[in-house]
This record gives sequence, C-alpha cells and structure tokens, in this order.
Amino acid sequence: MGYPVLLVAIVLEVIGTSFLMASQQFTRLVPTMVMALAYLASFYFLSQALRYMPLGIAYAIWSGLGIVLTVAIGMVVFRQVPDWPAVAGVSLIILGVVVINGFSSVAGH
Repeated sequence: MGYPVLLVAIVLEVIGTSFLMASQQFTRLVPTMVMALAYLASFYFLSQALRYMPLGIAYAIWSGLGIVLTVAIGMVVFRQVPDWPAVAGVSLIILGVVVINGFSSVAGH
C-alpha cells in the first residue's frame, strides 16, 4: 500500500514544482494556487506513505523520482536541456532508487 500512495505524492510534487515555474515567482495567481494545493496534497500523501515505510526510504524515493520527473518535465514543457553532468547525476539518482528498492531490507517490500 505504501508505494501507490508514495507515487501519488511524487506526481503531486512534480505538478507543484512545474506550476512553481509557471507561477513566474508568484506573480500569476492560478499557477500559484495550483502549486500550493499540489504541494499540500503531496505532503499529505507522503505522510500517509510513512505509515507503511521508513522515513528515509520514502523520502529518498520521493525526492529522487521527483527530481527525475521534474527534469523530464523541464525538458518537454519548458524546453530546458540538461548538460552531460546533469544527465550523469540524474542517472546516479535513478541507480540509487533502484538499489534501495531492489536490495535494501528496510525498503518495506
């Protein structure tokens, strides 16, 4: 049950971050409101995921996959192209999430 709830938290966090960019430093009302609601909902679902998995594992997955998805949104929506060091760093984040989920005994399998 923890992973589906955590996935919802991750998606909402990425939506919030995307609308943070669209809010143009809080100068646009609707994107700012969507951002705030998405972040609030994201933290709610993250708190619910913590009922099923340890804090460190949940946060590592939440932040790691959030970074990866945010980079993808930045590329597709905002036309931001990461350089090779950024690609390498994001690849290491993905590897870290895979190691945690595939090999850690505390990941809540």
